[in-house]
Amino acid sequence: MAVASLVLGIVSLVIGCIFPYLGIVGAVAGVVGIVLAVLARKKGEKKGLATAGLVCSIIGVILCVVLYIACAAAVAAVQGAVESGALDELTEALQNATT
Repeated sequence: MAVASLVLGIVSLVIGCIFPYLGIVGAVAGVVGIVLAVLARKKGEKKGLATAGLVCSIIGVILCVVLYIACAAAVAAVQGAVESGALDELTEALQNATT
């Protein structure tokens, strides 16, 4: 279980860093990694790997959640700019500046 928690912690870190729009998947992997690490530490098997899995999983969950929220906020901001027409004004201003 300690090795599985470490693997899931690393997976959640990779998903959080490279694919932040898949933050929910990374967060779920991190939570499962935390549970497995706690169980492995209670059983006393490979405490070093269990601790590393616990740390990686916690950091992965935090990273996934924060970056997922940031991506959702960015999408909402762009959608708001498109709906309000501010994006059209900006593109017209940029076109006028280049000519």
